[in-house]
This record gives sequence, C-alpha cells and structure tokens, in this order.
Amino acid sequence: MINLESLEDKNIRFMERIEAGEKIEADDWMPDEYRNVLIKLISMHGISEIMGALPEKEWVPKAPTLKRKLGIMAKVQDEMGHGQLLLRVTEDLIKPLGRTREDIMEDLFTGRLKFHNVFHMEAPTWGDAGLIGWLIDGAAIITQTNMLNASYGPYARALKRICAEEVFHAQHGEAIILALAEGTDDQKKMVQEAVDRWWEPLLMFFGPGDAKATGSSKQDVTAKYRIRSKSNEELRQDFFTKYVPRILSIGLTIPDSTMLYDQKQDKWVYQQPDWEKFKEIVKNKGPKSQERLRLRELSYENNEWVREALAQSEEAI
Repeated sequence: MINLESLEDKNIRFMERIEAGEKIEADDWMPDEYRNVLIKLISMHGISEIMGALPEKEWVPKAPTLKRKLGIMAKVQDEMGHGQLLLRVTEDLIKPLGRTREDIMEDLFTGRLKFHNVFHMEAPTWGDAGLIGWLIDGAAIITQTNMLNASYGPYARALKRICAEEVFHAQHGEAIILALAEGTDDQKKMVQEAVDRWWEPLLMFFGPGDAKATGSSKQDVTAKYRIRSKSNEELRQDFFTKYVPRILSIGLTIPDSTMLYDQKQDKWVYQQPDWEKFKEIVKNKGPKSQERLRLRELSYENNEWVREALAQSEEAI
C-alpha cells in the first residue's frame, strides 16, 4: 500500500507524539531538524566524555597514593565507557544518512565536531584533578539530569546509566578536595588556586545565556522537541545554588567579588565570563586543545588494527 501522507502531516503527527510525552526511537520517522539537533548534541556529548577523560588520565601515574591512582583510573575508564555508549547512540542516528563512526572521528580531527570547553583547559595540580571530579562532573550532572526525560528514548536511557555513575565521580572528586582543604597550608592553597583557575570555564560550561545575543537557536530547538526543559542560564543558576554554599563552607573563596544572591530577583548575580574567549576555545584554540586532539588522533591511528579485526570478525559471521 502506497503511503500518501504528506511531509506536513508527518511533522504534525510527530509533534503530537512529542507533546504527548512519547519516546521517539531510532527506527521511527523524525524530521531532519530533530535528527540533526540530536546528532550534534549527542556526538558532542560522547566526544566530550572521551576528551574529558584525558586531563584526569594525566594524573593516573602522578596521583599521591595507590588508592588515589586506582580511583582516578576507574573514573577514566567510566568516562571512556560513557563516550562509547553515546557514540553508539549517535551511530544509529547517522546510519540512515550513510555515515559511520569513522565520520564522527574525522569530524573531531578536522574541527567540525566540537568538544566541551572545560576539556581544553590545563590541569597542572592534584587540586585540579579533584576539582574536575567535584565541580565539572557536578555541572555535568545538572546538565544531564535536565535531559533524563528527553523525547529521544535511546539518549534518555543512556543518560540514566551515565548520571548514576557521574554521582560517584562527583563524590570521588569531593573526597579529594575535602582532604586537601583540611590538609596543610600548601594543600589548601593548591585547592584555592584550582578554583580560581576553573571558575570562568565553569561559568562557560553551560553555554551563553542569551541565545538571541549569540545568534544561536539551539536552546529553542532542544526545548521545542522536549530534549531538555531548562535554559543555559537556568542550569547555571542551579549550579550556583548547589555549589556556591559548599565551596564557601570548606573555607574556599569564589573569585568574583561581585557575586551575591539577589533575594528580590530570586537569582544569583555574577560577573559574566568572556564569551569571546569561549568562542575561541571551542574552535580548538584553548591551552591544551591541540595537544589533546593529537593524543586522541594518535590513539585512533594506533588502534586501527582493532577496528580491522572487529570488521573481519563481523564479515566472518
């Protein structure tokens, strides 16, 4: 039987499903706009999980004790697993377009696929390693839990597993920070310097707050399709509410003398980061961008034999 349903009718039925709270699956019909925004979001998320493991991977051999080495090694392994899970979700979306995992990696190496701004930054001390686990993963949890009810079923299910593991990562990082904050004067200084270094990248983590001012409609599109429910600024405010009191409670200071909670406006007032700097960082012009990209590229090249062996195995089956 010939399906004479028009594209307009398909779009209407699709939005009815979205508004009814139904989950969209990989084999379902979806508008190009929906598929494309999912591909961009999930591939960036997946690659960021992989690239995000690299700053902490640097600390595996340098962690102060065997227990700490094992702990951060396990965390790196988890993050790599999250990346692989998300890239599998992305593969199902790009397959109908004739694209593969290799295309995703090529997009990363050529700069077409971005990874998160925080993972372009340096992590020179053990305090940085702890802060990444505590505050960066804490920010990630806030962002990802906002999408646990995403309309795209495979992504929502992947996020449930990822968020559960990220909670342990944040606790791991917090344990490192608390140990240092309760330690020697040098250790306390190390933590404060890490907070000072990472505060602006943390503000940038959630992205610009005003989509119109930045010329981006990504926030509007993800809200339209119920992929996420809160805006960048709402997520940033949630982060402040959860973490600013915790930071202050352990004797650390926020490197922003203007920051305060405005009772009348019912929101945190703070100094905006340099969004022009943010744009440069995500163009792979950050302090460690090229080094980490090259490390990822070398790993991809050196493990080509694994991909070839797997491909031959599939052909034999």
